Amino acid sequence: MNHSNRKIAGLLVAAVLPFAVGNAMAQTVGHSGGMETIYESSGGSPLGSVPMHQNINPKAPPMTEAEFTRGKEIYFQRCAGCHGVLRKGATGKPLTPDITLDRGSEYLKVFIHYGSPAGMPNWGTSGELTEAEVDLMARYVQQEPPTPPEYGMKEMEASWKVLVPPNKRPTRQMNKLNLKNLFSVTLRDAGKIALIDGDSKKIVTIIKTGYAVHISRMSASGRYLFVIGRDAKIDLVDLWLPTPATVAEIKIGLEARSVETSKYKGYEDKLAIAGAYWPPQFVIMDGDTLKPRKIVSTRGMTVDPQEYHPEPRVASIVSSHYHPEFLVNAKETGKIYMVNYSDLNNLKMTVIDAARFLHDGGFDSSGRYMMVAANASNKIAVVDTKEDKLAALVDVGKTPHPGRGANFVDPKYGPVWATGHLGDETISLIGTDPVKHKQQAWKVVRTLTGQGGGSLFIKTHPKSRNLWVDTPLNPDAALSQSVAVFDINHLEKGFVVLPIAEWAQLGEGAKRIVQPEYNAAGDEVWFSVWSAKDKESAIVVVDDKTRKLKAVIKGPEIITPTGKFNVYNTQHDVY
Repeated sequence: MNHSNRKIAGLLVAAVLPFAVGNAMAQTVGHSGGMETIYESSGGSPLGSVPMHQNINPKAPPMTEAEFTRGKEIYFQRCAGCHGVLRKGATGKPLTPDITLDRGSEYLKVFIHYGSPAGMPNWGTSGELTEAEVDLMARYVQQEPPTPPEYGMKEMEASWKVLVPPNKRPTRQMNKLNLKNLFSVTLRDAGKIALIDGDSKKIVTIIKTGYAVHISRMSASGRYLFVIGRDAKIDLVDLWLPTPATVAEIKIGLEARSVETSKYKGYEDKLAIAGAYWPPQFVIMDGDTLKPRKIVSTRGMTVDPQEYHPEPRVASIVSSHYHPEFLVNAKETGKIYMVNYSDLNNLKMTVIDAARFLHDGGFDSSGRYMMVAANASNKIAVVDTKEDKLAALVDVGKTPHPGRGANFVDPKYGPVWATGHLGDETISLIGTDPVKHKQQAWKVVRTLTGQGGGSLFIKTHPKSRNLWVDTPLNPDAALSQSVAVFDINHLEKGFVVLPIAEWAQLGEGAKRIVQPEYNAAGDEVWFSVWSAKDKESAIVVVDDKTRKLKAVIKGPEIITPTGKFNVYNTQHDVY
């Protein structure tokens, strides 16, 4: 950087060293909780190569067509997950020209280069972007955002394939696998999943999927596995085949994160639903073939201040146990759609105003209340799926990111659901029993202090008295490569740190520890040791009772493992 830039950098770094000031800066041009960018965008984005409408702002710094194309690629690789396709903001703050032009290229270069303590990644000093790329991105975000094409029924039907028709599939399980203890493991940057036998710890098969698989979900019967990639491709895997394999596939958009299946009595395995990041919409499909049946746009007004938003991305979906309904969370608008699927020709939806920006979550232990993080609002929205109404908005720590959360009985406050946070080191415990513990219901009854910010997932099991909290996005390697574990019976004693990455005995690499997942019996916890595509990764299995190393699964097939989904726990919403 030149002398002028260094001077600005010195002033900026001095300004953002205090966390509160750093957060204020992030509110302006960075973001609060943007460490998730690393998780959201690792390995690139399917939108980076999509032809888009280009409308370069004449007031913006000049860019060649090649520079603009490269800027678009980098933006969708690194930034869109937090700041949005149209740069309207979500977990990250808006980066539209009315803001960025006012800041100017020099300011933007410094901010991109150094980041901020509030979570804006240090793209320059980390080596992720070169000095030339930092300069290019400072100019790119001052242009008008390019708009990707739409994706409707015509495009979905063109991508839809039934590889094995239902009448050609087995009528009973044709393998000897203990399906309850099978794990679907995301091999993120390989565009694959590994099915791993939880009993033997052996890989059953590797299945090619969409790009950067985000989640796996089970059908109500436990037969079908639904896998969705960030490129919006869904693979339907039949676990009853002699060797489990894909039997149908479809693309439901250009970028996506969520898929779920119908679980209400009488509708088991009949329908599936997936939500897209782009276009902002969801689609309901046949559960055994993925034939698209109904597409619904989520574009509309925000909950507050009731302004139109063109890009409310579908962040997460759960399936109600009380009604034939899907609960669809629209990130940017803060709206929750209770979608009744009993009559797709006359679709009925109850729309609940929650809070921006809805992200991930799961059920309380009773299965009645959905708990979903409105992460940039620092709240948890509680939805009563029996009454179809908002039960509460609960203030928690900075940028909650629970995964599906963790349910257990607090020795003092009764049943609780817990979330960790991207933006601070706290763990919030929310009371979830409005009958026997009415005074504690929908309140933070206890706040624990964990290792640090950058937590993505928190986990326990009904048969365990351990609470596990990862911190894979913390900038301190000692924290990102380990995990904190609390004794639920003695929460006041604080946490113990386990050196999971060290136990894996790998070579060089980031070795971030991410997403604790229990086996079906609840006596083992599996952790991903996540490094880059060209580095060695692993899965570490820990004995839940003794907290000792039990097994390490590694080899050339284990490439960038992140999410792990046990069939039984995923099928029955056990977390």
